[in-house]
Amino acid sequence: MENLENNNLNIMPRIGDNAPDFDAMTTHGKIYFSDFASGKWVVLFSHPADFTPVCTTELIGFAEKKKEFEALETKLIGLSIDSIHSHLAWINNVKEKTGVYLDFPIIADIDMKVSKLYGMLQPNEHETEAVRAVFFIDPFFNIRLIMYYPLNIGRNMDEILRVLEALQISDKHKVAMPLNWKRGDKVIVPPPKNLKEMESRLTDNSNEKVDFYLIKKELKSKHN
Repeated sequence: MENLENNNLNIMPRIGDNAPDFDAMTTHGKIYFSDFASGKWVVLFSHPADFTPVCTTELIGFAEKKKEFEALETKLIGLSIDSIHSHLAWINNVKEKTGVYLDFPIIADIDMKVSKLYGMLQPNEHETEAVRAVFFIDPFFNIRLIMYYPLNIGRNMDEILRVLEALQISDKHKVAMPLNWKRGDKVIVPPPKNLKEMESRLTDNSNEKVDFYLIKKELKSKHN
């Protein structure tokens, strides 16, 4: 039994892995994930079930922030272990009751294929409902960050957008982000890799320096 559990853990995607490809039926029709991603950032997220209160608040949150994700060249795609008919009825119900249209694709993972592929099914939480997972996938199809939430706790949309932007800016400028970083804050200069770089840092007074290994700087571009 221990070996079987270890094998199951080994197939769960991890940060730095290539995102598993798949085909699936969605509210936008059948998609092939690698084609859908097509050089964009992707936020792939799962919810436990349609017509449930926490999930409804979350998907409304994603829909309301869709333009902000698009501004970050990022596509949204949801998932739950429900049928297409359930998804469509729920989308219609949410639009009627709240005026918010869930117009991003939502995977109908009725056979749990994608949920299993991405480790969204965690038996100690629930055997037939996906936990609230969020996968941040870059344009090179690499998994860059993973968030897991239990069934009864909703996600923080501001945090999802914050870390997405942090990943993108970190890649662009080759920097790291300090505690609670948000757009406009100073970033961390990568630590020196050799003595020459260390000596240069010791005499550098152009940035906010705690010591040679912890230096912060402002990014020059107003738009980062």
